[in-house]
Amino acid sequence: MLSELQKKLDYVNAYRENRLKAAQDVLENPSLFSELVSICFSPEDKNNHKACWILEFVSYEELNWLQPHLDFFCSNLKVLKDESAMRPIAKVVQLLVKSHYKKNENGIKLSEENLQDCIEASFDWLINDTKVATKAYSIRTLYILGNHYDWIHPELKVILDKDFGDHTAAYKAVAKEVLKKIK
Repeated sequence: MLSELQKKLDYVNAYRENRLKAAQDVLENPSLFSELVSICFSPEDKNNHKACWILEFVSYEELNWLQPHLDFFCSNLKVLKDESAMRPIAKVVQLLVKSHYKKNENGIKLSEENLQDCIEASFDWLINDTKVATKAYSIRTLYILGNHYDWIHPELKVILDKDFGDHTAAYKAVAKEVLKKIK
């Protein structure tokens, strides 16, 4: 039998208003959040990518809800293979890393292992054949992480310099912005 959340996800489509409405349902029913996170990392679930879309919108409002799920979330980043799932999760990773390094106590606290998982996934998304939005989020995430791990900026620079000519204008814009900050 389908859960309440699964029934909702069956009706979600790519329209922004539709995704926002589903996210609002989760925000109003926090008890659905754990199942949402679980579905995000269940690639065999037909609604997997839809759950990822919803998690992105929920994370803009309640990123702290992910705190108890961080070990699961970060260790499962590598199971994502569908581009429609990777893009929103790459954005959530960016939000998590930004929050982790903010100076306020209310931010997300990632463990060293969580951070390593985020680094690995971001580099994988950057060098593999993923769409530009996933790569752009990964570049920005790796830039932030590179401010705290000496080896990341030189590696990132090599990849961006090497791949620069082979990508879209959007990729080049993000790459140029980050390369300027690294130098």
